[in-house]
Amino acid sequence: MTAKTALITGITGQDGSYLAELLLEKGYRVHGIVRRASTFNTERIEHLYRDPHDPEARLFLHYGDLTDGTRMTGLLEQVQPDEVYHLAAQSHVRVSFDEPEFTGDTTGLGTTRLLEGIRRTGLPCRFYQASSSEMFGAAPPPQDEATPFHPRSPYGAAKVYAYWVTRNYREAYGIHAVNGILFNHESPRRGPTFVTRKVAVAAARIKAGLQDVVHLGNLDARRDWGYAAEYVEAMWLMLQQDRPDDYVIATGASHSVREFVDQCFAHVGLDWRDHVRFDERYLRPTEVDHLIGDASKAESQLGWRATVRAPELARLMVDAELNVLRNGLAPGDQAAPTAVPAPAAR
Repeated sequence: MTAKTALITGITGQDGSYLAELLLEKGYRVHGIVRRASTFNTERIEHLYRDPHDPEARLFLHYGDLTDGTRMTGLLEQVQPDEVYHLAAQSHVRVSFDEPEFTGDTTGLGTTRLLEGIRRTGLPCRFYQASSSEMFGAAPPPQDEATPFHPRSPYGAAKVYAYWVTRNYREAYGIHAVNGILFNHESPRRGPTFVTRKVAVAAARIKAGLQDVVHLGNLDARRDWGYAAEYVEAMWLMLQQDRPDDYVIATGASHSVREFVDQCFAHVGLDWRDHVRFDERYLRPTEVDHLIGDASKAESQLGWRATVRAPELARLMVDAELNVLRNGLAPGDQAAPTAVPAPAAR
């Protein structure tokens, strides 16, 4: 049988790198879209890279930007994917308050540009939209597929738009399009400005004597935290179903930021209260107080269930940072960058 071809937007991000690993293990040819920049941002996928001239190469990168619909359509025509995984976005909730227009253009309209490209080219591909628990916002927990949306940030609002436009293209044009409503999912590959990674890095560095304090915002917010490496399998499972549908992916357990901080610091034998300082700059204008997902539909229809919960995740992430420090890498980095060659400019 001919190997399937997948196109991943956001392949250099946390989820994109884990998904690329999974698809390559399953024998896919994987194409990823990266934004043009003066510096490389490919460290998360360097271990997967092979020279594209190698006949065994199955990972290929292309320049592209979600604000350029013509380029998105051209890449769809060029790659001819069987499956499209749309993960790219301006995904930092706090930053979305500072850059609401950019967030709406990329996180919201970027989805429309891809779906319109699929419609115009007539590709019989399947489409995955990375929806978010931030769409629920102020809706009382637990949240499932039937819970009304009440976003509390420009990011959440943009994701609600992307969710509904995905459903619209499914219902209006028959595109096999699904929404994966993923609750918070973290890993050692998470960006260093996200609170879980920031805390894990700080705990390791403070233990090593490299810093003394870390500044955080709201410690009372409660989140349903899972492990990103597990969540990408749910993405793949969604696109293997005969009928497109939407699914919540979550652990079903919530923990406060304070609890996660305590677990990280306790893992290295420290009392977090000696090292955490409050900084109001990290507060959001409108807060999401409590997210906890009900993933029973995913368990019954996809056979997917989370196995890693927040306490294990905290230990896993801190251990990864300690390993980074022991191996002499730059604090907070997962690997020394070795420059995956950029895609050929076209």
